[in-house]
Amino acid sequence: MTKNLPNVKRPSNQQLSAVQTTDNSPTSRQLGTGEMQANQEASWHALPTQETLTQLKTGRKGLTASECQNRLDLFGPNALEGAKAKPKWKLVLEQFASPLIAVLIVCGIITVFLGHYVDAAAIFLVLILNAIIGYVQESKADKAVEALTSLASPTTRVMRDGVSATIDAADLVPGDMVLLESGDRVPADLRLIETLHLKIDESMLTGESEDARKQTDAVQADAALGDRTNIAFSGTMVTSGRGQGVVVATGSDTELGEINDLVHVSKGMTPLQKILKRAETGIAIAVILVAVFVFIGGAILEGNPAQAFLSAVSLVVASMPEALPIVLTVAMALGVSRMAQYNAIVRSLPAVETLGSITVIGSDKTGTLTQNRMSVEQVAIGGGQAQQVEKLSGDPSQETAFRSLLKAGALTNEAHRATDEQGRTVYSGDAVDMAMARVADETGMVSREDLGSTIELQTPYEPEILHSMTIRRSSDGRLTQYVKGAPDAVMAMCQTMQDNQGQPVPLDTDAIHAAYEQMGSQGLRVIGVASRSIDPDDELQSHKRAHDMTFLGLEGMLDPPREGVREAIADCAQAGIRVIMITGDHPVTAAAIGQRLGLEHTDQALTGSEMLGMSDEVLAARLRETSIAARVSPQDKLRIVETLQDQGEVVAVTGDGVNDAPALKAASVGIAMGESGTDVAREASDVVLTDDNFVTITQAVRQGRVTFKAIRGSAFFLLATAAAAMIAVGVNVIADMPLLFLPLQMLWINFVTNGVQDIALGFEPGDGDELNSPPRSGSEGLLSSILWVRVAVCGLWMATCVLVLFHMSVISGMDLAQARTLALTLLVLFNFFVAMSARSQNKLIIQLNPLDNKFLLLASIVALGIHAGAMYWPALAGVLGMAPLSLTQWVLCLAIGLTVLIFSEGDKS
Repeated sequence: MTKNLPNVKRPSNQQLSAVQTTDNSPTSRQLGTGEMQANQEASWHALPTQETLTQLKTGRKGLTASECQNRLDLFGPNALEGAKAKPKWKLVLEQFASPLIAVLIVCGIITVFLGHYVDAAAIFLVLILNAIIGYVQESKADKAVEALTSLASPTTRVMRDGVSATIDAADLVPGDMVLLESGDRVPADLRLIETLHLKIDESMLTGESEDARKQTDAVQADAALGDRTNIAFSGTMVTSGRGQGVVVATGSDTELGEINDLVHVSKGMTPLQKILKRAETGIAIAVILVAVFVFIGGAILEGNPAQAFLSAVSLVVASMPEALPIVLTVAMALGVSRMAQYNAIVRSLPAVETLGSITVIGSDKTGTLTQNRMSVEQVAIGGGQAQQVEKLSGDPSQETAFRSLLKAGALTNEAHRATDEQGRTVYSGDAVDMAMARVADETGMVSREDLGSTIELQTPYEPEILHSMTIRRSSDGRLTQYVKGAPDAVMAMCQTMQDNQGQPVPLDTDAIHAAYEQMGSQGLRVIGVASRSIDPDDELQSHKRAHDMTFLGLEGMLDPPREGVREAIADCAQAGIRVIMITGDHPVTAAAIGQRLGLEHTDQALTGSEMLGMSDEVLAARLRETSIAARVSPQDKLRIVETLQDQGEVVAVTGDGVNDAPALKAASVGIAMGESGTDVAREASDVVLTDDNFVTITQAVRQGRVTFKAIRGSAFFLLATAAAAMIAVGVNVIADMPLLFLPLQMLWINFVTNGVQDIALGFEPGDGDELNSPPRSGSEGLLSSILWVRVAVCGLWMATCVLVLFHMSVISGMDLAQARTLALTLLVLFNFFVAMSARSQNKLIIQLNPLDNKFLLLASIVALGIHAGAMYWPALAGVLGMAPLSLTQWVLCLAIGLTVLIFSEGDKS
């Protein structure tokens, strides 16, 4: 809602008494506190022009220079305020705030004291890399505000001291009188007091593709933003005509300023960030408890606290999934690369995974679901039935009538034609004129000779007369008068109408009204067209008021849906994602578009005016019943997003205008248009679609789900192997058996089994069925319940087999180094097979092509080779306490290692 003058800043009584005003009279008086209070209740668009000037204590000749200075001191400059940046030192510290990172720091320090410098370096490298990535992401300057400020006009023309002057727009104050003309950017919110054919492009605020026609009469106090036809909003662009308006709001108090304030809202944590926070805490606590248990048990049973301490620390380092942060980074970076191939540029890494979690898409209409251009969709000859434009050539007998209709629409028309570098015709001007010119050109109903005819008299469209008129003279001297406009206004000028063969018949207003209402019920903007021949010798001024016309028919136009969007919405439904269209358009128009796109519950459109009196609970219920939100303001759109998020939904929002920026910033994922989008929308977003196509979102969602599957597979592998190590070492301590693994061997396990295989799992390309299932539940953690069971069962089985093999080897008299090597090799092979199984949560290994993830296959084979090489290289084997294995022992380990697949694959569908 447009804020009022006193809401810009709350001045004190002393400040109020300092404001001197003028009404262009010899005397001036103070703007009193009571009058300022009265202004607080004013809705500038609902006040008559003279009352607006009176309340603002100004006049048509503007303010005096001294008075402007007083008001500038009182209300401040006409500029947007920026948000305070978070201190860099705080950003750095926040990167080390998680429990998992804290434990790893401690482990890294301890490994330095233990002399394991390579492992310490690896740990600290991961920590530093993770911190750098987090810092870079969070310290990016918020350029959305900078983009918003770029919409401010640097200078503007005003009336000061009774004369026209050009001033810095920042010096504007409430009460200033601003002069507008075509090409100007509106410098502040203005209540218009004079207009002449004034049209303003407000699409960045309202999302409507058609320029807004402006007038000066008061409108309803509860009028939606797009219906405030007497207000010129800051940052919008004058496309034609001239006007004069008084400043009613400046700086942060304008509609643009309010959007600027809303852009500063906090997005909150992404689903993955929430999951990781829980997982990190749980993992850190579990590993520390097991390490403490191992230390106490070893110190008591073995009586060697120093050795027990080394074993406990080694267990922590081996069990802690310190590679998880880098796995996440690699998986998301790969997701960024894959999405770029589908024309989706990711600006924030977490958005990659969050896209796969979304449950609702709140989509802008204009330019995203539709083509952002008016197009003639249907035509009706005379009072006949409406027909689709693409089917006009179906009946040759009607070609004459159709030609007359479409030709007339193109010849009383102010659209401009130009040719681009590719030789295509480019149209500019009023959206309706462009649509009518384009359909006539594309159907071949107007010729170059027709367009070259001389305009003898012309009346442009005015809201007061509801039509435009043009009289043209052809090359052979014939005069024809053409009229187009509101059907009722055009019918009032007509005596006859054409039939399907183009012949004049008596006017049937009932039939025309029926066709008009039928087209209007589909959300089409309907224009009536008429023509007549004029005697070449007549005085043209006598025909300025059109009469005795023949009604040619109706043209119904709409911003048409983009190709493929309907199918993409169906794909979203299959993937369990609701699509809600959020637009500033009229509800009937929005519902018509929604029906064409295949949205559900389009007959129950929610409107901004309805939302005013709704509680959040009622709004949440309404949003479950409809897929259309129409005539909404930026504040309404933001409230819709926040209400859905409060209901547990993961919300993606698309948009291209300034009005979309607050919702883009607050959404779980903000998706901006790259071609048609404003800088403001792009800078407030997480993802930019370079092709402006909603269809791209479905591919981005799929890649997001692929990314999470890869992260989940890596996490399953890390946790299953960590569980096996913890259980085996813990039981070994309790059983008072010989030390299962030496501390250095524990670190070796960490290097060989988890070194690159966990990262390689991040390269998994997915199963291809990601869009065939609903989004995962918000209550689900890093692993699903099924995967947690697999972790427990696989970890327990691997630990049991390792312990039994070690125990049997020891009691059989095998050398301790040989027994440890046998157990260590078995654990390495177990991890090899678990890594292969972790590629998919649902598909069996035999259903997966091993070459789909060549990096994992190569990494696993190399890991086995390194382990075998260390075993047979005497120098390294001696350092690690390992001994060579025979072929029989390798076969035994391989046979036992394969058994883990029974537990990791057995419950897959």
